[in-house]
Amino acid sequence: MLMVRTAKLTTQQIGKLGELLVQYRLLSFGIESAHLTTDSGIDLVAYSPNRKTAFTIQIKTNLQPKAGGGKGKAALDWWVPQDSPAELFAFVDASENRVWLFSQSELKEFAQQNSNGRFHLYMYTDPTVTRRNNSRASLVSEFEEFRLENRISTLF
Repeated sequence: MLMVRTAKLTTQQIGKLGELLVQYRLLSFGIESAHLTTDSGIDLVAYSPNRKTAFTIQIKTNLQPKAGGGKGKAALDWWVPQDSPAELFAFVDASENRVWLFSQSELKEFAQQNSNGRFHLYMYTDPTVTRRNNSRASLVSEFEEFRLENRISTLF
């Protein structure tokens, strides 16, 4: 479901939109979460009633796909500091209300780039993208197992 916007959102508003979407989606599965008030690299703490433990989550949000590399096929991308204290990472596509959840080790494994102390994860939304040999480029469909709704039972 694509959303139509009449006003340009600020970076802070886009980030908050992602945080609230993740909280809403977690709560719909019975997972309580709370927002942290300071920017410490952790956006939410979520409590797993099944495991009786809390998890820290950093959230990164894209308002919508954009041209890869500035003029390529449509893609979503997120940058995450390698030294993030979060246990889980939620990557949001606000235009489609999609959320993917990765553990630290999964992010390290699947991030296509690792430079300047940051991981770069990206997903092409355009299924017609052509990949070069040895390219680590991935389609959104290749990350289906990481969708929030597919991770709830294994993570929480």
